[in-house]
Amino acid sequence: MDSSRQESPPEMDTTVPHSARVWNYFLGGKDFYPVDRAAGEQYRAIFPEIIDIARTDRAFLGRAVRHLAGEAGIRQFLDIGTGLPTMDNTHEVAQRVAPESRIVYVDNDPLVLLHANALLTASPEGACAYVDADLRDPDTILEHAARTLDLTRPVAIMLLGILHFIPDFDQVRGIVTRLMDAVPSGSHMALTHATLDLGGEQTAQANSEAQQAWNEQATDTITPRTHAEVSRFFDGLELLEPGLVSMSRWRVEATPWGEPAEVSGFCGVGRKP
Repeated sequence: MDSSRQESPPEMDTTVPHSARVWNYFLGGKDFYPVDRAAGEQYRAIFPEIIDIARTDRAFLGRAVRHLAGEAGIRQFLDIGTGLPTMDNTHEVAQRVAPESRIVYVDNDPLVLLHANALLTASPEGACAYVDADLRDPDTILEHAARTLDLTRPVAIMLLGILHFIPDFDQVRGIVTRLMDAVPSGSHMALTHATLDLGGEQTAQANSEAQQAWNEQATDTITPRTHAEVSRFFDGLELLEPGLVSMSRWRVEATPWGEPAEVSGFCGVGRKP
């Protein structure tokens, strides 16, 4: 696997919880430090639904990538804020559908970098690369991604659980616009985003309290957004059915028990016309 990194990898700060490592803890992984476990346990004690949110976010990734690599015919994926490798990463899902798929992962946590180089291996027909960069620097991301991806051909840009770590709404919109401007017609964007809109007043209150506790100790603070705000990230794109919905309700298989319960996170997939 190819990788792009700084000449001297950044030092790993194990005194402050990091979102990628805490998310790994929520998903039942093992790649976290005591500070991450403590932060995760505090969050979970206030808002137990966070475990369902983490797992539902992961399940949405699988459904979205299967659609993109299958029905949509996408063969290139730019996954920004990938987090630590778990089961059914983007390249694994995509290359099961289309082995020639090419994937570039982007994150800025040293532990993610360490594991990405060890675990993210591509199929013989495809390619898989890792870029050590921050979402706030989309030009650097695009520059390095272009070493693996052909940005003149459609790309699926994955922004799962990352946009809410940038507080400024206009800055987020600018980043999304810059990324989508760099890819051609037929490209797609998939995102998930924290919200307080779903689940009722009691759920929203617990979620808000958990986020406040997180924000008091972490450097990457969470800013939940409304349905109207998250919808703005799809400006200029064709939002695929069923639109911007709870992560648990995007193209799920029908069951005898009806629709799954909503979780407090939005998801959607849009196509660039």
